[in-house]
Amino acid sequence: MEKAITINENLQHFHGSEVFYHIPLIRTHYTEGIHYLAQAADCFWLVTDASVIARSLMGKSRFITVDFKMHNEREREETGYAASITYTDGNGLTFEVQRYHLTDFPLEKLRLFFVNGTLMLPSEY
Repeated sequence: MEKAITINENLQHFHGSEVFYHIPLIRTHYTEGIHYLAQAADCFWLVTDASVIARSLMGKSRFITVDFKMHNEREREETGYAASITYTDGNGLTFEVQRYHLTDFPLEKLRLFFVNGTLMLPSEY
């Protein structure tokens, strides 16, 4: 819980990005805030998964929201999944939902944006 609080507090400090990192194999870029998140939460899997799926949706929208949500006990019992990532156009149109049986991601929820091949925090948009 303390780790999640620290990560959420530190994510608030990212506005814009002067440095961009990239995943060459899938031709995706990500910002300093995403780089911090990946290191602090040990979630390079999230950066990769979100980038692959969002890139595949670029033909449907140039702006994609990526919403991670940890499921509560009731949702876990009903669905059998611990978490999900929902990809939308930001205006209510859902393109895809990716579900995870297990995750050690420390945050309960997280929103990211994928714009023009770049994954970023909303504050970096």
